[in-house]
Amino acid sequence: MESIWPGSGSSPINNTPFGLYDDDSQFQDDSPKFASWCAKRLGYPIMSIEMQDSQFYACFEEAISEYSSQVNSFNIRENLIHLQGQPTGSSNNVTHKRVTSNFGRSIQLSEQYGTEAGVGGSVTLKSGSISVSSGSQVYDLQQLWGSVSESSKRMEVRKVFYDASPAIVRYFDPYAGTGAGSYNALDGFGWGSMTPAVQFMMMPMYADLLRIQAIEFNDQIRKSAHTFELVDNKIRIFPKPTQSYKLHFNYYLKEDKDSPFQDSNGMGIGTVSDSSNVPYQNMEYSNINDVGKQWIRKYGLALSKELLGIIRSKYGSVPIPNAEVNLDGDTLRSEASAEKEGLISQLREDLEAASRRNSMEADSEEATRLQEKLQKVPLPIFVG
Repeated sequence: MESIWPGSGSSPINNTPFGLYDDDSQFQDDSPKFASWCAKRLGYPIMSIEMQDSQFYACFEEAISEYSSQVNSFNIRENLIHLQGQPTGSSNNVTHKRVTSNFGRSIQLSEQYGTEAGVGGSVTLKSGSISVSSGSQVYDLQQLWGSVSESSKRMEVRKVFYDASPAIVRYFDPYAGTGAGSYNALDGFGWGSMTPAVQFMMMPMYADLLRIQAIEFNDQIRKSAHTFELVDNKIRIFPKPTQSYKLHFNYYLKEDKDSPFQDSNGMGIGTVSDSSNVPYQNMEYSNINDVGKQWIRKYGLALSKELLGIIRSKYGSVPIPNAEVNLDGDTLRSEASAEKEGLISQLREDLEAASRRNSMEADSEEATRLQEKLQKVPLPIFVG
């Protein structure tokens, strides 16, 4: 004999499958009301309802969880790009919180460009050196330096140096008032520009930096008697060294530079990487507004109807004296399935209508219409 709904329910605490909302006082208050409302919508007291209060509570809990899942899934799609790299874990719960746009992903991309261009980035640019011997032109940097200092990790050499005087010691203000042309010519060939007659003038700092960069570039292109050929971390020096000296170079480790997990937060352990670890949690029932609660009640009713249909589908009919009664289990299940699908579709449409993209399009359209309206407003007539 199936249990029949008695007309009222007991406390929902410890009567739900997962106990997700047992600590929520509003859930405790609304659960018996929800059970009574569902039973009446299903035909009670005219008809017997073969369900217990705990089954209604289970449907209520599932409806809240489904609403929370749909809203959180939408928020993850909207905010994932802004949350990547942020800490995960329950202490960083972002449920019911407004996530603002940021440049996190753009900054990460710029760091990768900066690394490649040698103007910044998040990968450490390391320095090394080898001893050059007189008469020897070819050296294997990977073997001589990498095998000793980097445990044979693959290197990518980015810059090779030779000992030259710094550009700052040969800096000359091109706007000095004592023959800028001649001094520029002298300085360009490294003969110095410091004379007692030079009178420097106030200039922006960026002009000084540009001048120093020009000196360094000029050294590399026009003056240097040293050059090299670098293939697979094997360097050939021109001209052939006539004395021993130290050759310095900058390099990246390939495993650092080419790692897809490398960013300013390290290797990304404990940070948001994809939708699976964004710290959205089940919503608190008491924090859901009345619009959301109405959706939950309707979805919970559909779940209850589906469960009742399953129960009544245990037997296709019930015999009575001189006849039999066909049960409506299949009909209830079919109706419940259609109601659930309709509710979820409507919720997703409402969420999509409030997405960032649609909101920006609505703002743009409103601004355009306002501008068109203002263009039709006549200008005031000035009366002198």
